[in-house]
Amino acid sequence: MSNRLFQSVVHQMQPAIDRTIGVIDESLSIVACSDLGRIGESVPAVTAETFAVPEAFVVDGYTYKAFARPHCEYVLFVEGNDEEAGRYAALLAVSLTNIKQYYDEKYDRGNFVKNVILDNILSGDIYLKARELRFNSDVDRVVLLIRVASHSEVSAFDVVQNLFPDKAKDFVININENDIALVKEIRSGIDGRDLEKLACSIVDTLSSEFYTQVSVGIGTVVSSIKELASSFKEAQIALEVGKVFDTERTIVSYDNLGIARLIYQLPTTLCEMFLREIFKRGSIESLDQETLFTIQKFFENNLNVSETSRKLFLHRNTLVYRLEKIKRLTGLDLRRFDDAIVFKVALMVKKYLTANPVKY
Repeated sequence: MSNRLFQSVVHQMQPAIDRTIGVIDESLSIVACSDLGRIGESVPAVTAETFAVPEAFVVDGYTYKAFARPHCEYVLFVEGNDEEAGRYAALLAVSLTNIKQYYDEKYDRGNFVKNVILDNILSGDIYLKARELRFNSDVDRVVLLIRVASHSEVSAFDVVQNLFPDKAKDFVININENDIALVKEIRSGIDGRDLEKLACSIVDTLSSEFYTQVSVGIGTVVSSIKELASSFKEAQIALEVGKVFDTERTIVSYDNLGIARLIYQLPTTLCEMFLREIFKRGSIESLDQETLFTIQKFFENNLNVSETSRKLFLHRNTLVYRLEKIKRLTGLDLRRFDDAIVFKVALMVKKYLTANPVKY
């Protein structure tokens, strides 16, 4: 489509310039020209290295200049090696670059999907634009947000693009320096475990083959294009909540956040009030790291004293003594289910307040 666009511009400008002008693409052949007979012709003066030269250059009586952003994809030429030919080349480069950029923004599906997930398009215009682009609006899709923790020489964006080459169904979008969004079309019946396996394959490929450490947040599956922005926000929240409550995990699904999601959405003032009410006898800060580690293992072993003492290589009486100490300090007996729930939530609230995460 760009070739037809360039040919239209060249055709309209040729009477004003009154010289042979044209455009060469990365296949090194002419794709648009005021002399229609030259379309398809190869130009020896233009090589693959030519596209990396930003300045105009002259060869065999023609002035050449690479153009298009973000990286030069085309080279234009103007008949002549005089100053006027150089000016024509500069003007054509600006005109052709801008018109291609406008066309890409208007008709590029990837750009459209990016605007949808970032909420940069009015909801009423989404379906109109989707019809214009012949974009399938009503299929199941999910957004995976890939956050790069450590960079390597290889671009994580390029790797993910190569993993999902079907550009008609899957869209890989660069959000910023560290975040890459994957909008994945999925078949019906896919469950959370399948999505986590997909995320795991991305993490493993980047870490084992390209030494790039990433974490992945998984939004919920949506069936309408208008809901993609919600799935993207959920993937952002999953990563943020995971950073606070599950620091060891590299893959976090919004559907599996549980009570952590609820705590994340609470105002900090309410959280502080909750902690003051729970720890009336003594502050949670009065518990040392050894005691907190004991509590964590006690919860992991379902409040089972015998199993916890065995895992910690402690005598049962030593563990009971520590639990009694916690009861004296906080007034909560962790051997009682209700008290254990309250204490578990309080620890999570404390983590949340300490982390002070960014909310979306």
